[in-house]
Amino acid sequence: MSTPYPFTALVGQEDLRLALLLNAVSPAVGGVLVRGEKGTAKSTAVRALSALMPEVDVVSGCRFSCDPASPDPGCPDGPHGTGASDSRPARMVELPVGASEDRLVGALDIERALAEGVKAFEPGLLADAHRGILYVDEVNLLHDHLVDLLLDAAAMGASYVEREGVSVRHASKFLLVGTMNPEEGELRPQLLDRFGLTVEVAASREPDERVEVVRRRLAYDDDPAGFAGRWADEESAVRARIVAARDLLPEVRLGDGALRQIAATCAAFEVDGMRADIVMARTATALAAWAGRTEVLAEDVRQAALLALPHRRRRAPFDAPGLDEDKLDETLEEFGGQDGDEGDRDEGGDDDPDPDPDGGPGGGPGGQPEPDDAPGADGESAAQPESGEDREGGEPQPSGGGGGEQTPARAAEPFRTKVLSVPGLGEGAAGRRSRARTEHGRTIGARRPRGALTKLHLAATVQAAAPHQRARGRSGPGLVVRRDDLRQASREGREGNLVLFVVDASGSMAARQRMSAVKGAVLSLLLDAYQRRDKVGMVTFRGSAADVALPPTSSVDTAAVRLESLPTGGRTPLAAGLLKAHEVLRVERMRDPARRALVVVVTDGRATGGPEPVALASRAARLFGADGVASVVVDCESGPVRLGLAGQLAGELGGTAVTLDELRADSIAGLVKDVRSSGQNSGQSSRRAA
Repeated sequence: MSTPYPFTALVGQEDLRLALLLNAVSPAVGGVLVRGEKGTAKSTAVRALSALMPEVDVVSGCRFSCDPASPDPGCPDGPHGTGASDSRPARMVELPVGASEDRLVGALDIERALAEGVKAFEPGLLADAHRGILYVDEVNLLHDHLVDLLLDAAAMGASYVEREGVSVRHASKFLLVGTMNPEEGELRPQLLDRFGLTVEVAASREPDERVEVVRRRLAYDDDPAGFAGRWADEESAVRARIVAARDLLPEVRLGDGALRQIAATCAAFEVDGMRADIVMARTATALAAWAGRTEVLAEDVRQAALLALPHRRRRAPFDAPGLDEDKLDETLEEFGGQDGDEGDRDEGGDDDPDPDPDGGPGGGPGGQPEPDDAPGADGESAAQPESGEDREGGEPQPSGGGGGEQTPARAAEPFRTKVLSVPGLGEGAAGRRSRARTEHGRTIGARRPRGALTKLHLAATVQAAAPHQRARGRSGPGLVVRRDDLRQASREGREGNLVLFVVDASGSMAARQRMSAVKGAVLSLLLDAYQRRDKVGMVTFRGSAADVALPPTSSVDTAAVRLESLPTGGRTPLAAGLLKAHEVLRVERMRDPARRALVVVVTDGRATGGPEPVALASRAARLFGADGVASVVVDCESGPVRLGLAGQLAGELGGTAVTLDELRADSIAGLVKDVRSSGQNSGQSSRRAA
């Protein structure tokens, strides 16, 4: 077994270490979500925590880690009497992103259950993690069906495995710790709320601190055991402090004044539900115990808010998590001092709350720059008049833009869009857009299993076994079932797709009102992609070339940021944009061949610049039709005279055209819901676009 990196040897990251230690003191806090860029010691810190966790007493021989003092009466290995017990380190169980459902919750032997009536159960990771740590690296990439199982276990403290009437239940209470890189996509709100605390981490910009990180890491890689030995005393001290804080925790008093501050803070930041209040109360109590106090002070409430609220104040998918610390201080001050025995009037009260130990910018978790500070957040650029609106940008532009560039327009308010889906039946990653064969969904048939049986089709299995009962010598009421009789249920659900946006950013689209509406439409489609668990990518074209503004990713938030700062101007190299998109799809098909693509071209259909721009665009468009790629053209043409160029482009693509108005879900205009495949009649597509 490899020697873990010592927890106390971590450089900086005080907020991350504090959040993990508070959960070690009080697992009722609810776990930690660690958000940050790659290479910031997220996984290292979590794995190091397991070595500091106090040992647990378990019933000897119990596969489900029952507590000898209060064993689970429904334990599959029970009932447990007053037998022997053992002490062992608390486990840290890692849940791989690509794990199967059986690996997570355990597996039932269906064949033995049908033939012998025996509940042969093999425990999964939820059983292993009971009374320990369940760690999910890249938790934002976890499949939806695994997220659902985690939510159920976290909410009920137990895991249920049910297959065709055969049911097994066991206790599963664990400390949930997840790490994620926000660039790769966000978490579902339901799972996000299940994490008690959240911490934003980033690499230090201080040269001396970075030097120390490298020095320690190299020393550890050269001699892990020797390096860990040099930090053994510090590790023992922290472990002893955790035990002392756990013992002190029941004596900590959370007074009415502190409770009033907690409630006022949650109300001021408009968090949903009451879980935030409860988590803040538990966190503030754990902070007091960690500091060796039996009274919760205002500084504990403040620190608890910084750890427990940033991810809960996220009001929309594209909002960045964070907390306005000035508003927090004002709320604590306003509702402080209303309980004579509260610590906010004691020394170290809320007049000078405990800052981030590092003293870094932002003052602790959630202290990142607020979204309003982002580029393009002010309104000055939007007020500047445009000249030559709705005209071509004049001179041909060099690759990437150049002269004639317009100030980026703000996106209009997003709206709910019509459902666009890929035709046919796919087999891609689980999602909510297009029809697909999945492990979850409605049963549409049965087949022989191609490996381990996961979803039994009971009727088909009985039908396959019934003709052979006499030949197999059946004499009793039981059904004689052989392996060849088992049938796997074929199910149909929904998959997530790759939605590739090809956005015209040329001068013909640069009129401010039009570009604002276009960005609003793309933002609306991005929101739809977020809700349907799609990957997204973005190609833009303007001037004389096309650029991949965003390679295919699960981070819809990143796409929204790129869209907001998208400049416009120059000629319209439509062919270049289509060819670049075709290349992106070709590469992505090699990386993820099961994920089907939906190309959304946002343009007025014009093509200018270079020799024969219209003919080149037509030939480029026909490549998508030849490959059978589903596509839709969002027609941005405006004005009383409409040339219908976007409709012609849709015909070349073998897809469908839709106007901005028709894209709205509440539009009364007729609109297809499914994007037509390449075999559809192009003339019909053109008429629908008009």
